[in-house]
Parts: sequence; C-alpha cells; structure tokens
Amino acid sequence: MSDTIVLEAQARDRVGKGASRELRRNKLVPAVIYGDKKDPLSIALPFKELSKQTSSRGFMTSLVDINVDGKKHSVLPKDIQFDPVRDFVTHVDFLRVSSKTVVTVEIPVHFLNEEECPGLKAGGVLNIVRHAVEVNCPASAIPEFFEIDLLKFELGDSVNISAVALPDGVAPTISDRDFTIATIASPAGLKSEDDDTGAPEAPETEVIGEKKDDDASAE
Repeated sequence: MSDTIVLEAQARDRVGKGASRELRRNKLVPAVIYGDKKDPLSIALPFKELSKQTSSRGFMTSLVDINVDGKKHSVLPKDIQFDPVRDFVTHVDFLRVSSKTVVTVEIPVHFLNEEECPGLKAGGVLNIVRHAVEVNCPASAIPEFFEIDLLKFELGDSVNISAVALPDGVAPTISDRDFTIATIASPAGLKSEDDDTGAPEAPETEVIGEKKDDDASAE
C-alpha cells in the first residue's frame, strides 16, 4: 500500500464560479469532501502542493489526510478536473473513508523478469491487454500495484488474473472468469512465416461442362 498523503486545507464559506475564480487567482484550488453520511465540506487547497501530488500516477489510489482547521479528514481522491487549455487542476472531489469503507479502484500492473521470460527470449512480444485491474478493496488497504512474474511464461501463453497474488480483502470486479491481463504473442513476421509454410496448396480446378483437349490429356 502507498503512503498516506497529508495536505493542509482551509474551509471556505463561499461557493460558485465567482468564488472559485477568486481562489484560483490566490493560488488555491477549490475542492469538496463528501460521503460517509455527513454533510459535504467545501475546502481550498494550496495549488502548488496539490499539483505536485496530482502529477503522481498513484494519487487516485492513495489515502489522503486533509487537515482542516485542526481536524483531520481521511479521504480518497474520486475526481479531478483540469483546465482544458492550460491543463492545471481546477477542482477535486474527495470521498470520506473509514476502516470499514470498501472502494472500487484501478490498480496498476507491473511485470517482472521480462528479460528472463522464456517466451520473450524466444522472440515473443509482451502484449499488454490491461495496464491496470479494477478491484474492490478496503479503503485502508489499497494496493499500490500488482506484480506479475514472467519467469515461467512461454511463447503463446496468456497471463491471466490468476497469476496475481491478491492481498486479503482485494477482489477483481470481474469475477465470472479468469480474464487476460497480457499475452506472450508471436511477432507478426514470425506468424506470417508460419502461416506460409503450413498453408495447404490450392487444388487444381476444373471447369465443369468443358471438354478436355485429347492431345493435352495424352501428354
């Protein structure tokens, strides 16, 4: 599990487009904390610190402790809005979490021992079907990433979710099949050569109703 992020925030009384624009002019980002059967809490976060955190790939699966006027709120980022032109953070939604909260998140997949993988050493290509796996898990125990060891995979093998050692309490949202995360595929050139050598020769065709030349048949 990734480390908990700590952010300092201030409560805000005014909401709306005008108030949000004023916050951004003062290098603050409007945000809201909601959930856990409590009233939403409108807050403002320092632009520089928040931008540093949101640029991290693991931010959306990290627990965040937000201190507001001396009170700590344990939250999980749920939605980030960016300026469509300049691509800076304009608003963030946070979900309150507790030790009993179960969340749905996407966990990135890391592949180990690619250089030692028999299928890749034989000329295969790692074809990644899913760069992340969606799971249900406790908010207090979100995995930072999943690792898959490729040491035993041969050319043509599929790497399925069953190859992932899932922590206790973590379950894929797809539960009805052993779905594929990656394959050790043959390169296109090798496939073409195999197809050419294995293809049967086309049978000679004969036009029905046309009389064969006797001399030609005799030859």
